[in-house]
Amino acid sequence: MQGPSSHCAQQRLIELMLRIAPHDGLHVTKVPKLKLVRVSGPTALGQVLYQPGLCLLAQGSKQLLVGDTRFVHDSARHMVFAHDIQVSGQVAEASPEKPYLCVWLDIDPAVIASLLLEDAHQAAPLPTGVDATFGIHTASTDDDLLDAVLRLCRLLETPRHIRQLAPLAYREIMYRLLIGEGGWQLAHFMTPGTQPHRIRLAAQQITLRYKEPLRMEEIAQAANMSQSSLHHHFKLATRMTPLQYQKQLRLQEARRLLVFEAATVASAAHRVGYESASQFSREYTRAFGVSPSQDVRELRSFLLQPASGAPDGQPQKV
Repeated sequence: MQGPSSHCAQQRLIELMLRIAPHDGLHVTKVPKLKLVRVSGPTALGQVLYQPGLCLLAQGSKQLLVGDTRFVHDSARHMVFAHDIQVSGQVAEASPEKPYLCVWLDIDPAVIASLLLEDAHQAAPLPTGVDATFGIHTASTDDDLLDAVLRLCRLLETPRHIRQLAPLAYREIMYRLLIGEGGWQLAHFMTPGTQPHRIRLAAQQITLRYKEPLRMEEIAQAANMSQSSLHHHFKLATRMTPLQYQKQLRLQEARRLLVFEAATVASAAHRVGYESASQFSREYTRAFGVSPSQDVRELRSFLLQPASGAPDGQPQKV
């Protein structure tokens, strides 16, 4: 739990992020694996593909929907994404005076594996009677984790120290995730041979080959699972079937092509693996609530507004 020093550390993190990220958008930093997000107002619900990572809010709040599971996320608790997972998300609390400020840190499976090899018992134990397959968890942000994240972010103001000190701060953050609340879940997804790890491999395979026809036998073989077991546990982990997961990947990429590369509907459909442009348009409309052409007009209009940046409501890969 957060102690008396947390408020001071959080305020320092807010002040730092306001300097480092002076305008709305996704800011890729010089510190490896570290990204900062700033948004100055609530956003519409949008589809986002999250890769394994830590999401810690310095200010503001957001809502996420994964299937029928709803998360409300604010600065008191951080979120950990243990594998590639698609969610519907929106910034819920933000304003120009108090913008939504998010620290995103990619999780490196090699670093997690190294920490687990050094001490196989350091991860928090698996609680009894819990769903070990679901790929998202939230946990209270304690003083030690917040301090480590602040120290990593502060390196952005002294870039000459990044090469030497960033790996140390990063490793400490990963260690604190493992020993903290929910660390057992991260450990299970990163440990070969476990059911969650096999699901992570399956999700990676589908992500890498989303344009191709879905061949469940090949995905199951890559994950070392039977097709029936894969289908069952994949849905537990992502709240989607493998086919639904692939479809969302295709539609998100098509949306990016339409908005940012000015692709035609037929071209976008073909480039993401659809053989029929009409089928693509139907599925796009079901997913986003409007036709591809209308969605493009609305998104471009929104993005041309002052300080629109790249909020969570915009399709993106984090």
